[in-house]
Parts: sequence; structure tokens; C-alpha cells
Amino acid sequence: MKGPLLRLLRPRRASPRPLLVSGSLWGRAQTAAVSHAYSTQAGSTMRPTGRYPIPNKKDLPYDIVELMEEVEMKSGFLPNVFSVMSHRPAEFRAFFAYYNAIMNKEKGRLSKADKELIVVATSIVNRCPYCVIAHGALHRIYSKKPALADQVVVNWKLADLSEREQAMLEFALAVSHADNITEEHFQKLEAQGFDREDAWDIGTIASFFAMSNRIAHFTDLRPNEEFYTMGRIPRDKEKAETP
Repeated sequence: MKGPLLRLLRPRRASPRPLLVSGSLWGRAQTAAVSHAYSTQAGSTMRPTGRYPIPNKKDLPYDIVELMEEVEMKSGFLPNVFSVMSHRPAEFRAFFAYYNAIMNKEKGRLSKADKELIVVATSIVNRCPYCVIAHGALHRIYSKKPALADQVVVNWKLADLSEREQAMLEFALAVSHADNITEEHFQKLEAQGFDREDAWDIGTIASFFAMSNRIAHFTDLRPNEEFYTMGRIPRDKEKAETP
């Protein structure tokens, strides 16, 4: 299906593939879904999702509720970013529409694993626990490399990266640091098979998540517990250990 977030722009239309839920991305359902993930009901012993009140489901626009329910149903839990951003419905739509445009586009030379690695590397610079943990999990799933994102978190220059990945992260981090971008940066990318449009993609991902990281900071957005273990255990072994 086309348009993972089409519902946000055209409510009540045909059901699209939701954001962060693509085919078998999540594998089998994770642990039980977080109850009252987008409710202000009292009585929960869990750490608050963020500093701002999360609207009750009945008070949210239909299109946002429908998307959140579909994500939660397919993944087994609702990523906290959905709950926190629902505090501002118009900004929720704008945020996820742009996320979808850059992270789920099919053109270009960046794989899904490449994009997630960019998010991890640049979010470290911005000291954002949510994006480092959540997108590290997605990188493990897409790349099938359970250790690489962790290596990048510690020191990307010592991680087991290919020359292509090194050039990609060097450019992304230059954008994240707001360094002066010169022709040399583009030449290094071109030497690894990237073109100017790929550079745009790398730069926009770094830029978008610089904003996302800062939203996470002031809202006190924290990662769901489910993210910490995702992609660390091979699915066949995980099934074998399931009682």
C-alpha cells in the first residue's frame, strides 16, 4: 500500500501502512501493549511518558486515534513519541508527515538501515536517549547486525563500519554539528557512490532529527522498554525460547 500516513491528511480513507510498522518490521508482537498509552487516566505505576498531559483517546481527532491504534495493534506497543506528540494534533500530523517523507521514501541509495544509523549517530551528538534507543532498535532489525548501533553509540570511528557508512555518517554529523559544508564533503560521498540527491537525504534526516531530539528534550520523552531488546535475539531462537 502507498502512503503510510495518508490517513493523517485524508481521514477515513483506505487504511494505509502505518508509520514504523512496515510489513514484518517488528517480527512477532513484542510484550503486552502499554495500557492507557494515550489516556490521562490515573492509577498507573509507570513513569510518566513526558512532561505534557497526554489527551484522552476520546478527545483526540479520529485520524490520529485510528493511526495510533493500528500502530499499537501491529507492533504490540505504542511508541511513546506518538503519545507525546498527540498533545498537539496539528503538529502531530506535520511531524509524522515529514518523517514519512524522508524515512519511508523508496527512491535513492539509502537503505532503511542506513537511515536508522544516521539517526542513531546524530542523536548521540544531541544527547537524545529516545532516538538513540528507538532507532538503534530499528537499525538492528533492518540491518540484522545486533551490535553495530551499539558500537556507533560508543565511538562511531571505531565501529565496524564500511567506508561507505563512514562517509555517510561523517556528512550527517557535519550537518548535525552545523559545520561549514564544503565541496570536499560532497566529494567524499561521491567517492562512495552517493550523489547530490543522496546528500540531500542524509542532510535532511540529520536536520529533522536535530529538531526531533530537541522536542524529546523539553518534553522529557523517554524510550519504551520494548525498544531495548528488539532485534537483539534472532527470531528463530526467540520463537524456540517462547513457552
